Amino acid sequence: MPITELLERNAREYGNDICLVEINPEIKEDRRVTWKEYELMEPNPKEHYRREITWGVFDEKANRFANMLLARGVRKGDKVAILMMNCLEWLPIYFGILKTGALAVPLNFRYASDEILYCVKLAQADVLVFGPAFIGRIEEIADEISKKRLLIYVGENCPSFADDYNSLAANQSSQAPNIEITDDDDAAIYFSSGTTGFPKAILHKHMSLMHSCRVEQNHHGQTKDDVFLCIPPLYHTGAKMHWFGSLLSGSKAVLLKGTKPEFILDAVSKEHCTIVWLLVPWAQDILEAIESGRVKLEDYELSQWRLMHIGAQPVPPSLIKKWLQYFPNHQYDTNYGLSESIGPGCVHLGVENIHKVGTIGKAGYGWEVKIVDENRQTVAPGEVGELAVKGPGVMTCYYHDKKATDEVLADGWLYTGDMAREDEDGFILLVDRKKDVIISGGENIYPVQIEDFIRTNDAVHDVAVIGLPDKRLGEISAAIIETKEGYIMTEERMEEFCKQLPRYKRPHKYIFADIPRNPTGKIEKPKLRELYGGKGLIEAQNRG
Repeated sequence: MPITELLERNAREYGNDICLVEINPEIKEDRRVTWKEYELMEPNPKEHYRREITWGVFDEKANRFANMLLARGVRKGDKVAILMMNCLEWLPIYFGILKTGALAVPLNFRYASDEILYCVKLAQADVLVFGPAFIGRIEEIADEISKKRLLIYVGENCPSFADDYNSLAANQSSQAPNIEITDDDDAAIYFSSGTTGFPKAILHKHMSLMHSCRVEQNHHGQTKDDVFLCIPPLYHTGAKMHWFGSLLSGSKAVLLKGTKPEFILDAVSKEHCTIVWLLVPWAQDILEAIESGRVKLEDYELSQWRLMHIGAQPVPPSLIKKWLQYFPNHQYDTNYGLSESIGPGCVHLGVENIHKVGTIGKAGYGWEVKIVDENRQTVAPGEVGELAVKGPGVMTCYYHDKKATDEVLADGWLYTGDMAREDEDGFILLVDRKKDVIISGGENIYPVQIEDFIRTNDAVHDVAVIGLPDKRLGEISAAIIETKEGYIMTEERMEEFCKQLPRYKRPHKYIFADIPRNPTGKIEKPKLRELYGGKGLIEAQNRG
């Protein structure tokens, strides 16, 4: 069945139950505001510390938006782009789009104007819905976008070049539109991270979205009593597909606008969160705040917090071992996935396999996996090859890009570009991205292995290992290291520390600088290679 039926079921069965809470900890006014109260307030405030919405109002808002789109000419198969920060309006707009039979097209909130225009054109979006943070960027391209597309603004003080969301939707019917939707209908277009140039458009069917619901609940056992803390951006498959477990179970979720350790722990405490999905940097920050004494765990009510899970990038085993020292009763899971495989869960560790921390686990619910060589033949256990996955969540294609599609899809298998190997128990270890492997003097060097080791140094906050051009060896490895506040690290000390590694794995250069990460926590290695691959390296050394 299409995923919209889950929302309608929840509205019928749990209509008066709170389903979503939005918390903005930068706002000091600590009081409850329902969505309807928020709309009726005079003057209408820009932001509140806390807003909430029930399943019944969620479905009603989705229906009103769907009927508004239909009244403006949107039809089944059209595309509606969303460019908004996380907020209470985000998911009802997303589901309103799906209820029309149109495709939802979430956009990365970090896109510059030219990237927004590129993605809107690539996806052939008929409508662009955007929030206050993007007025300037949209204004730069409004003339070109609005020639063929409807611009809808969600927020206060609607700019002159857009139509107002509240005005358009207010008088629409709150009944679901009578649009037939099947599992085989197209549902959404997501975009790749774009770390190697402009992003690719990833097409998914309703079947994929429903499968992600089932995978998430199967892995993490959400019940009606759970409360999920969602911090990552909703435009990304990871955050939304983890929330799908709440949708399937009819349970509450909290949208937290902020990543400081105090914000996270306070939200867990006050909202009685039981499940929290973190990115590696946020987990590191929480541990550092505890170790420094800035955060005292006894100041928070955390006994109900049962599961912490991490995804979106390789997880250092040392981080989880330290985490369990402070949170010994936590279940832990790590989730591997791609936007091409509808987010998390095609491989996962499993809460029962915490003894295998360091691996990404085994095939997830309903998924198959294999590891192959350059000819796409399965390699022997223990050998490194490319990870491939197969299941109901694999994308249909890269939209309007047959060449790119044919490079990664064959016989239902998605070839991920990630290098991996199986251990003696059949658990998969993620070695590195295929394009990030460093070949130095004919030797394959996998940066993740070196990064995991360097992170065990108490002075290291974050690290990225990249390959730099070298006339003799082809490439050499360089470690960009971000130190913790209050710690001093030198090249000589790090060289001494890394003598514990085999000689060929020891970095040839050490650069002390900040590590850039994208909104989903992935290290932006192309940016680092561009910065330090030539002139940038010399400048960094001079600064040092």
